[in-house]
Amino acid sequence: MKHLSITIYGRVQGVFFRLSAKEKAEELGIQGWIKNNSDGTVSIEAEGKQKVLDAFVAWCHNGPSSSNVESIHKEQNDNLQNYSNFDIKY
Repeated sequence: MKHLSITIYGRVQGVFFRLSAKEKAEELGIQGWIKNNSDGTVSIEAEGKQKVLDAFVAWCHNGPSSSNVESIHKEQNDNLQNYSNFDIKY
C-alpha cells in the first residue's frame, strides 16, 4: 500500500471533479479524500496499491469531460493514514 498526495490545477472546480473522482476511486478500491482549495485547485489524498494509484492518476490527468486539467503535482510516500473509504471534504 502507498500514500499519494495529489494537487490538480486547471478548471477543476464547479465541474463535478470531486464527485467523479470519488466514483473513480471507489471503482478502483482507493481510500482517502478529495477537497476544493481556495486557490481553485483540488487536493486529493489517496491510498491503495501502486497499480490502482497509477490508474487513478492517469484518470486525474483528464478528469470529467467538463473539466480542463492543466497540470498535476503528486508526491508519494509510505506514511499510510489507513482511511476506511473515499470522502469528499467540504
